[in-house]
Amino acid sequence: MPPFTQLALTLAAGVLLDRLLGEPRRWHPLVGFGALASGLERRLNRGGHRITRGALAWALTVLPLAGVALWLRSLGGGVAIAADILLLYFALGGRALVEHARAVAVPLQAGDLSEARRRVGWIVSRDTGALSPAQVAAAGTESVLENGNDAIFGTLFWFLVAGGPGALLFRLANTLDAMWGYRTERYLRFGRIAARADDVLGWLPARLTALSYALLGHTREALQCWRHQGPGWKSPNAGPVMAAGAGALRVQLGGAAPYHGAMTQRPALGRGNAPDAASLLAAIALVDRTLALWVGLSLLAGALAWGLTHA
Repeated sequence: MPPFTQLALTLAAGVLLDRLLGEPRRWHPLVGFGALASGLERRLNRGGHRITRGALAWALTVLPLAGVALWLRSLGGGVAIAADILLLYFALGGRALVEHARAVAVPLQAGDLSEARRRVGWIVSRDTGALSPAQVAAAGTESVLENGNDAIFGTLFWFLVAGGPGALLFRLANTLDAMWGYRTERYLRFGRIAARADDVLGWLPARLTALSYALLGHTREALQCWRHQGPGWKSPNAGPVMAAGAGALRVQLGGAAPYHGAMTQRPALGRGNAPDAASLLAAIALVDRTLALWVGLSLLAGALAWGLTHA
């Protein structure tokens, strides 16, 4: 079997496993990784040379695990196939993203604002206790669009590049950015390498995600928002993804949002109506369509590779 054909089939198997099982309820590998990273950060994020210490912490948490994944893949045969499928399954967060987003959309649609605020607080870092219905919908929609790239499409991209080890490397780097990549006094220097590594690894997949959102939604608006609004966002990868997604949905996102007890003014994203529960459900549907496109194109490419070797 051609290598890319096998890769496409294992990608489909990993995606299917994520859809069937979702995140492990107990002993999730990323939870254990987060505990390891937190422990290293407490030990190393002190004294001088914070950037160097942050780089060391990043290397100690990511590289040994990526090395084990590479070793398993080097064994070949069924071990390599099983390792690729399981690594992709553990790295993906597709079903979990949909479940968390629906848990916000359903009470919001039913008028249960208190429950919607509580559930959106599970997936965003902003203050949610006093959000209006539109603000809850905006927070949830932004999270779905951005995490569609972080938890799904960036992982799939690096899986296609380097199999299970590539997917693992991207997901671990993205997790460390989420933990250490804040521009606060504590993390500004220590988390600099983690933030830059995530920016580099996510640059191309973020733009492929933005293009996919545009093609599967209102294309003209998505491309215009990506071009004019994406560069103004603080994250070089989240900006294009969320701007294109908001344009594709014809919804207005961004703007003021409460963080740490104060209102933060952010650039506008998208254009059109104010967000509501329907916008959040539409974002979920857009991510699902994009996932179907990526898996379908991968399987098509795998079939073509098979056909070329058997022509």
